[in-house]
Amino acid sequence: MSKPIILVTGKNGQLGNELQLLAKEYSQFDFRFSDVAELDIANEQKVNSFFEEYKPVICINAAAYTAVDKAETDKGLALKINAEAVGYLAANCNKIGAKFIHVSTDYVFDGTATTPYKEDHPVSPVNFYGESKLRGEEEAMSKSPGTVILRTSWVYSYFGNNFVKTMLRLMKERESLNVINDQFGSPTYAADLAAAIMQIAVHEKFEGGIYHFSNEGIISWYDFAVAIRDFSGLTCKVNGIDTSGYPTPAKRPGYSVMSKDKIVSTFRIQLTDWKESLQKCMKLLEQ
Repeated sequence: MSKPIILVTGKNGQLGNELQLLAKEYSQFDFRFSDVAELDIANEQKVNSFFEEYKPVICINAAAYTAVDKAETDKGLALKINAEAVGYLAANCNKIGAKFIHVSTDYVFDGTATTPYKEDHPVSPVNFYGESKLRGEEEAMSKSPGTVILRTSWVYSYFGNNFVKTMLRLMKERESLNVINDQFGSPTYAADLAAAIMQIAVHEKFEGGIYHFSNEGIISWYDFAVAIRDFSGLTCKVNGIDTSGYPTPAKRPGYSVMSKDKIVSTFRIQLTDWKESLQKCMKLLEQ
């Protein structure tokens, strides 16, 4: 008898790669990992055909357009991947009764809060990337009301391009670095996010709605960089600068810390301190 199928999109990204590592722990399922070469999620016809043929019981959408600054000018593509494609996946999940787990972002908030954002806090993105991800949330919920939306933040991994790898590279090349010290949030190790997603996917009580997930702790990018330097034993001097000293095409929220109470109480997800997870990832990178 064939095993139930889990479709995971975005297999070449940080989260997609972490989910591939985790798949062997869930041998009761047949995983189908896809990226644009295997399944173009922005092509409605192809998505419909895939669902008709494979009938996945769970769809995890780890695909996204994540180039925050580029999204300011590349709006069409950002919308296509972050919103329209989400609608196609959600509609198909709804049609066959599949569970849909969609990954979103802290950038749906404007960053003016002073205490961690709860899931029902009013959304107001300050850049187009955040806007496109917000529209994706709306598409998911309108086409498949039982969707689990996971908002996450500051994702890094052994795989792909991310802040941790960039810092390590620059710290080896330079004697000093300027890093922003007035934007606050919580890092997320993609391996922890992948584990949380699978825990939710197989949970006996799959309860749709919006949830927040990140590692524990509130830090600035500067704090993050200093920890990366200290854990790696590098000697690069890290200078804290404010946002005005580092202008970017897309505005960033100044504070995007999210409350994780809901995901903990609903799915019994265990949260890890950001430093503990960073050390785990850096050990892998050193090897």
